[in-house]
Amino acid sequence: MDEITFKERTKKFGLAIIQLVESLPHSKTADVIGKQVLRSATSIGANYRAACRAKSSPDMLNKLKIVEEEADETLYWLELLQEAKIAPETALSPILKEGDELVAMTVASIKTLRAKIQSSKP
Repeated sequence: MDEITFKERTKKFGLAIIQLVESLPHSKTADVIGKQVLRSATSIGANYRAACRAKSSPDMLNKLKIVEEEADETLYWLELLQEAKIAPETALSPILKEGDELVAMTVASIKTLRAKIQSSKP
């Protein structure tokens, strides 16, 4: 996937999370988990943008690892919302699917970049 498309997908994902969080019921649990998922989900796109501006391949690799961590953390919070039945399955299913895809694409990018770094070593 090219850089522009991935930037668009991470932004759309962040916007979907914003809408989800705004629709959550008002309770202590929903507020806490909502803040957590909002923070981690919106940082995926921000950190990917930072990775695109990396100064070197190792710098990019480190930034992509942060993208992976934030995307995986987001899935954790979404799973909690699902299993605690705080948000409806119909709202969570497409977001979980996109989150899984973002993690998979990030992991693939990390593997490709690691191989590139290894092959450039003398």
